Amino acid sequence: MSSLLIAHEALSTVASFVQDIPTPTDGTPPGAEQFQQVMGWVKWVALGVAIIGVMIIGAKLAIESRRGEGGAALGSLGTAMAGVIVISSAASLVGFFIS
Repeated sequence: MSSLLIAHEALSTVASFVQDIPTPTDGTPPGAEQFQQVMGWVKWVALGVAIIGVMIIGAKLAIESRRGEGGAALGSLGTAMAGVIVISSAASLVGFFIS
């Protein structure tokens, strides 16, 4: 009889915890708005840094093309552009999965 009482108490405790979990009404988890706002800020900062990097690489290309070494910086330009693509797609994917 005491094992049934213990099982009943355990189940009622679990049921009370389950009742305390908030249920989103529109399908988004609680705090999603703040997370999306932080993701937006991070995206714009990362894109700003990437654009500055592309500008620096462009300046290096202009300087090195006068000396005949312009092809050396083209690999870094491709890497910077790949970074811009990754940043943009990551922010879009996270926004898609949250909403």
